[in-house]
Amino acid sequence: MSRITSLRPVLLSAPYADPVGNAEVLLHLPHGLRTTGLIEIALEGGIRGLGEAYLAVFAPKVFLETAKLLAPLVEGRDVGDLPGIVRALQTATGYWSYQGAAQHVLSAFEIALQDARAQLMGVPLWKALGGTQARALPAYASGGDSVSPRFMEDEFATVAGLGIDVFKIRARGSQVAKAHWCQRAGSAGGRGITVAVDMTQNLAVPSQSVDEVLAFERSFAEAGLRAPAFLEEVLGPLAVKQLPALRQRAATPIAGGEIVTTATELNDRIEAGSYDIAQPDATVIGGVGPVMEVFGAARRAETAVYVHCWGAGVGMLANYHAALAGGGERVEWPVPRYPLREALWAHAPRMENGRVTLADVPGLGAALTPAVEREFPFREEAVYHCLVDPARIPPADWI
Repeated sequence: MSRITSLRPVLLSAPYADPVGNAEVLLHLPHGLRTTGLIEIALEGGIRGLGEAYLAVFAPKVFLETAKLLAPLVEGRDVGDLPGIVRALQTATGYWSYQGAAQHVLSAFEIALQDARAQLMGVPLWKALGGTQARALPAYASGGDSVSPRFMEDEFATVAGLGIDVFKIRARGSQVAKAHWCQRAGSAGGRGITVAVDMTQNLAVPSQSVDEVLAFERSFAEAGLRAPAFLEEVLGPLAVKQLPALRQRAATPIAGGEIVTTATELNDRIEAGSYDIAQPDATVIGGVGPVMEVFGAARRAETAVYVHCWGAGVGMLANYHAALAGGGERVEWPVPRYPLREALWAHAPRMENGRVTLADVPGLGAALTPAVEREFPFREEAVYHCLVDPARIPPADWI
């Protein structure tokens, strides 16, 4: 098809969310900046493909050095041998990172290769992945990390303006009052927005218990409120084997899978009955090919798939193309502002009445320009802090 002439990793940093009212910024990004890691590959003839790895949000230098280590395995090869290139990358990293950080980096390589190959074919990526019909993808809004009702009202206004009817907020088991306030706010003023809840247990050790999750779920009915649209990441990594039993007892759909770094692991969870809704992310799980594998397992298990999209513009497009090709039920639309999303869209997806439509252009529809690199240079301080004390956020009155 066409030889890969060069490859380069790129780090970019940009302002993120509300520096005053967003708990994620106050706890994890006190500088107000977030970093994105990209892989750009160039083909002979001038086509450039872009990929994104979620790792760079947390460990930008690890992303950068791992990408440099792997670049010689890709440069000079034919982009048509995408499976062979991916196998070489997996072999080079499997012994020391079969699951985890290297899989994020492989994700960026794979997405960039898929983007370049689809451009060379002259078709949108979703068609290159086997999709046969264009359609608008229903979206759910994602955010809900405001520290008080005043800031949360702004988020609800944004969601209502987008025409989206499901809004995922963040609330741990101890934040029942916040979750209830948000469910009431979704109904206020004729908004017609139902809240879903990310319980943020995906990295929690120890995890909250199954009984605590069920008590959280029951609290909505006891308060006379609608049940959440779904509950996400309800148990920590050491408790995932309890998910099938929880799902059997819960009346609310159980969702998860965003941090899983191989299709094999997520497919095993799906086949075990862990989820009503699986949430793969192409920037985490190894690229769009593994996301398509998850769609296959989900169809066999009659499990819904809502792709996870919490990165920048390249990652969002990669997940949306996979969702369109795989038959995704809903896609995630992040609410917190992050200008690198829009800046990396050469052809922006259209959001209308709560649905996302992809542009009919070859590849992803993404581009990295010199102007973007000048506007959003990497900043050393833009690293996500994971070791934080939630008590740093003052309690709010959610009554």
